[in-house]
Amino acid sequence: MFSIQALRNVSKATSARYLSTGATASASLRRSYLYVPSSSSRMLEKSFTVNSDMIIYDLEDSVSPKDKITARNRLQSFLNDETLLSPSRIAVRINDRTTPFFGEDLAAIVRLPAVRSIVLPKVHSAEYLTHVASIISENRPTLSQSPPIRLVASIESAEAVMSASTIAAWKPSVESAQGSVLGALLFAAEDYCADTSIVRTRSRQELLYTRSHIVNAARANKLEAIDMVCVNYKDQDYLKEECQEGRRMGFTGKQAIHPSQVDTIQATFVPTASEILRAAKIVHNMQIAHDSQKGAIGLEGEMIDAPMIKQAEKVIQIAKAAGLDIPSVV
Repeated sequence: MFSIQALRNVSKATSARYLSTGATASASLRRSYLYVPSSSSRMLEKSFTVNSDMIIYDLEDSVSPKDKITARNRLQSFLNDETLLSPSRIAVRINDRTTPFFGEDLAAIVRLPAVRSIVLPKVHSAEYLTHVASIISENRPTLSQSPPIRLVASIESAEAVMSASTIAAWKPSVESAQGSVLGALLFAAEDYCADTSIVRTRSRQELLYTRSHIVNAARANKLEAIDMVCVNYKDQDYLKEECQEGRRMGFTGKQAIHPSQVDTIQATFVPTASEILRAAKIVHNMQIAHDSQKGAIGLEGEMIDAPMIKQAEKVIQIAKAAGLDIPSVV
């Protein structure tokens, strides 16, 4: 068993080691979502030492049916120690509504002050979210004083993909508005492939439409978009390739199934040094142009106008949140 102080010391050392790379955990970015099985006390304890922006304590796929109730009780006990992790980094994936564990999972987890996010598996329609919101409003203690539970809707089927825009546009009713809010769409690729008989390949061409559709639905509604798991967890080159593609497609983060994936994900879902430099130049030169009452400028052979300014400002914002250096431009 690790002592709490020992766990803290390891966590601090890990953060310091990655401070200049953009891989360190961030309070304002959610790039890596690491699944931690609640079936293992050892893994629960070790989760405190992991450098992931988000930890998803799992009650679903990684827990055998016979251990579901024990795992829930184990996780409740673990999360009742509020000194472990910042609540903003904690999420729990509960069992889906077709199982006998769904209701008790949800009711138990929302009562824990340490939990701020819940991952909902197999969300096929917006009605599911309304059902969840009503349960949260009934079970969340001191609702008016507590921040709303952030819901992450897992898109796992052809039906869910077809309904992605409706799911992403969901808003809680007035009665439960303080209890929950939809924060992200998550793509569960393996479940989706099982549902559609799609064969997943390293090229990922067969999933481009689906992933793009999920990103568009999420971003149209100001939600985060969380990309699929890279199942080849020992192949860092493969993982980096997937991360780079996911970021280019507009995903804000990616799921992880092994701690070794976390740093690659978090170092990739941030702007590169060249992107940061270009953004800094754009912002600097546009400010000069505005001072001269110009609406657009030329920079290194490109015409820079308002939309590109918006992109540059976003790059600077993410870089700052990740603790990356912003170069001075003169």
